[in-house]
Amino acid sequence: MRRIGIHRRVVLGATVLNAVGVSPRAWAVDAAAVVAPIQQLCKGLLAIMHAGQTMPFAQRFSQLAPVVERVFDLATILQISVGPSWPTLSADQRSMLLAAFRRYTIASYVSNFDEYSGQRFDVASDVRGLPNGEQVVDTRIVPTSGDAHTLDYVMRQNAQVWRVVDVLLDGTISRVAVQRSDFRRLLSEGGAAALAKSLDDKTANLSGGAA
Repeated sequence: MRRIGIHRRVVLGATVLNAVGVSPRAWAVDAAAVVAPIQQLCKGLLAIMHAGQTMPFAQRFSQLAPVVERVFDLATILQISVGPSWPTLSADQRSMLLAAFRRYTIASYVSNFDEYSGQRFDVASDVRGLPNGEQVVDTRIVPTSGDAHTLDYVMRQNAQVWRVVDVLLDGTISRVAVQRSDFRRLLSEGGAAALAKSLDDKTANLSGGAA
């Protein structure tokens, strides 16, 4: 597929995580509960891929939006990416940034998964535990020909629900770590308004102004 070759635009760059060990807590985790959200995400992505560009971007955006909102902990991802300045932002600024980040995240997936040519998603049935209790769900995007791509999801449990808090390209490249430097630079230079505008501009570019 044209853009699944691979999500480097979604990931925004390359920062390699340190190697991590397996937490003893991994033995007590219900792997099926951790994996289920990623299976839902892959099902949602396949649906918009099958629809392809014959379906307007805005319609695919609306179709995928509730899946992304269920599977991703967007508020936590944004807060981690913004970092220490998050508590200094007003409630209105946080709300503005979360809305912009939501639109951008959904638009990124819709733009990158925009056609189907026989690809499949292989989601591991087990999980890898991290020392902090988070779990990693290994996922591969397998084309009909050529190399498969690894896109792993870091899951965190909150109120008995497992949701994505980071995405790892090739098993190591953290989307959160990569976007952190960009977000913090924009905040230091122009505050919340500058970051929101940057996210909105990216969304407009991805969607052709449809989202």
